[in-house]
Amino acid sequence: MTTPNSRRTPVLTLPGLGNSGPLHWQTRWEELGPRIARVELGMWIAPRRNPWVTKLEQAIRTVDGPVILVAHSLGCLAVAWWAALAAPAWGSPVGGVLLVAPPHLEPESFPWLTKEFGPLPHIPLPFPTIVVASHDDPYARFDRVAEMAGDWGAHLVDAGHVGHINAVSGLGLWAEGLVLLERLTVTVESGANLDNLQQDYDRAARIPEDVYPFNVPDRTPTQRP
Repeated sequence: MTTPNSRRTPVLTLPGLGNSGPLHWQTRWEELGPRIARVELGMWIAPRRNPWVTKLEQAIRTVDGPVILVAHSLGCLAVAWWAALAAPAWGSPVGGVLLVAPPHLEPESFPWLTKEFGPLPHIPLPFPTIVVASHDDPYARFDRVAEMAGDWGAHLVDAGHVGHINAVSGLGLWAEGLVLLERLTVTVESGANLDNLQQDYDRAARIPEDVYPFNVPDRTPTQRP
C-alpha cells in the first residue's frame, strides 16, 4: 500500500471481488496523486472476511490521523464488518466512508460469500457515511441497498441506472463520485453537514468530465455552484 500524503485527509480505497482493474474509477482516482491509496486486501478471487478486516485494520493504523475509506462492492461489507468488530469511537480513526454498490448477499446467489461476509451487520456505522446505489445493479436491488443504508445510518445517493458502478458501467473517472468524496472530505475536516448530496451528484453528472480539474496530481476537485 502506498502511504497517502498529508495535504488533506488521506483516502484508502477498498476494491471488491476480483480487485479493481485499470479502467475502474477507483484505479483512476488513485492515479490522481498520493493522497489516495489502495488497501491490498489480497485473496481477491476467494476473499475471506476476517483476513480482509485484519488487512483493513492494519492499513488504517498506518495512517496518522483520521482517514477516509472509499469502498466498492464487497469492500463495503469489509468496512461494515471492521466497524462492527473493531467498535471504534465516532470519527476516529476513520473520519468518513463512501460505500459504492454494496452487494446484498442472497444465500441462493452467493452461498460461499454469504458464509464469509453474511449476515450483514445491522448497526449504525460510527462515522459519516455515504452509500451510492444503482437501480440496475445485478448484485443488489436498490430497495435492499436503501435498507442497508438505513441500518448503517448512511446518506443514500441514487446513481440512476449504471449497473454495478464499476469499469463495465463506463463511468471513466466518475466525476460525480469525486464530488461526493469532496463533500465527505469537507465534513471530516470542518464538521460540515452532508445535506443536498443528491442535488450535488445530479449537478455533477451534467458537467463534462474535462471541465473538472481532476487531471492535476494530488488535487481534490472543488464543488461547482
